[in-house]
Amino acid sequence: MVKARKYVVKRNFQGVPKRDDFEIVEYELPPIKDGEVIVKTEWISVDPYLRSFNSMYNPPFDQFSFQIGEVIESKNSEYPVGIKVVSHIGWCDHGIVKMFDDPLRRPYKLPDLKKLPTSYGIGAVGMPGATAYFGFLEVCKPKSGETVVVTGAAGAVGSIVGQIAKIKGCRVIGFAGTDAKVKWLENELGFDKAFNYKTVDITKALEEAAPKGVDCYFDNVGGEVSSRIIKQMNTFGRVACCGSISTYNDDPDKMSKATVLQQYLVMNQIRVEGFIVSRWANEWPKAFDQIIKWIETGQLKVREHITEGFDKLYDAFVGVLAGENIGKAVVKVN
Repeated sequence: MVKARKYVVKRNFQGVPKRDDFEIVEYELPPIKDGEVIVKTEWISVDPYLRSFNSMYNPPFDQFSFQIGEVIESKNSEYPVGIKVVSHIGWCDHGIVKMFDDPLRRPYKLPDLKKLPTSYGIGAVGMPGATAYFGFLEVCKPKSGETVVVTGAAGAVGSIVGQIAKIKGCRVIGFAGTDAKVKWLENELGFDKAFNYKTVDITKALEEAAPKGVDCYFDNVGGEVSSRIIKQMNTFGRVACCGSISTYNDDPDKMSKATVLQQYLVMNQIRVEGFIVSRWANEWPKAFDQIIKWIETGQLKVREHITEGFDKLYDAFVGVLAGENIGKAVVKVN
């Protein structure tokens, strides 16, 4: 029998998740059935969507998320012992991977990362990378020479979106939450301009940085920041709504308020589209192949915010919600 530990959510989050909303449970894994495998976890992803999706489940439930594990026991010929698997079984140090058909929960073999770090399989060459690739290219449909704005620009998704926009010949403006992130975006990733949204007047900053208006907006944050950006979009502008991290910790019974946008959407014929990346689940390998090539050629740079230790998962998660990470936040399970 394999002994395992997992994080169980005892109650739905109210505001910022609290440590005692979780319980670490030690238990023995049951015998696996045909088609299943047992993995020893190596890397776990912590992402803002974990907070957003929390209210969709009734406690107690196992904390979900993407992770990478090595198969140590198998009853599935396609997943032999020793192979690495990307799955959605979440915050556990060992777990049983079942072959779900649900696009978001469907496990798959870790892509051939060439010589890149294994952890990239839950970052740039995982769900966040696919989110940036398809959300930007398929929803925004950028054209060379256009102006693109990205919020949450120093995060796992936003940092890749901005770099893809540069690869496609766009002018890129990013908004992030610290001066250090702004410097990283401009000096390392090649953003044309970046701003700390906490210390600038967003409207004035955009008027100066994008005097001809904004064509594409990749929205990770929602709220008033997004309203101010959308007000300055050009006719036939496109908005890809990826997330609303500015409101995730708000009271779900009280809708957050932001400037009404209908007038601007109508007059400028702006298309706003929300998306979930599982829409393109069958096409993820195409995105991964291209992203790996961009990384290998130096066109796309990856930065990780690594936390070590299974017992540090909560701290890493809350840190992401507070904007402490630059790039992709991952936890190495010792």
